[in-house]
Amino acid sequence: MLDKARNHAVRCMEDSFAYAKDKWYKSHATQGFKVGELVLLATTNFNNIKGFKKLKDPFAGTFVNNALHGKNAAEVELSEELNNKHPKFAESLINPYKSSDSGKFPLRNKVTQFIPPVQPSGTKKITKVLKERNLRTKKVRECLVRYSDPACEAQFLAERTYLNLQNFSEGSENLEITILKSNILFSGGGNVILRGIFIYTKTTTNNKTMIQS
Repeated sequence: MLDKARNHAVRCMEDSFAYAKDKWYKSHATQGFKVGELVLLATTNFNNIKGFKKLKDPFAGTFVNNALHGKNAAEVELSEELNNKHPKFAESLINPYKSSDSGKFPLRNKVTQFIPPVQPSGTKKITKVLKERNLRTKKVRECLVRYSDPACEAQFLAERTYLNLQNFSEGSENLEITILKSNILFSGGGNVILRGIFIYTKTTTNNKTMIQS
């Protein structure tokens, strides 16, 4: 009696699996990806994309299809940002890339590139102090500054502890002083001693020289 019930249960399970498999293959239409074509990847399982979830793009790409693994998986060539991801993806996470029709959408092919203005080499203008730190080993205080030129990266500069403006009295008519951050330590007798970060720009008839302090 138990053997008959067990055999009947095994037959029922096999029939249900075969029916579900046959039904899936009949209703599922393969997209037919080819090696070398451009595809898009669904960002459903991408956790390294920053920002609000509702504002994320549903697909990322484009990527090149390198190989096919059966009918339901493909291997794509990922970019540097997604190197930690496994290159094999299921077919449900891949979408074929369709380029826009130039006849219907002529403006999509015209991409305007913004080229930021680059200052001449040798001139750097500090716009903001981002961070300050103290180096106990060297007994120096440094400040992380940002330059107006986007090509120049932010860097740490040593802060001058004491500065006497009387040393720059010669040619002061051509001296332009930009004070970013300072504290007055002494004032009297025509002398001013400050502590902070300053930019000195000395203009002449031919050129303009900038001295960082």
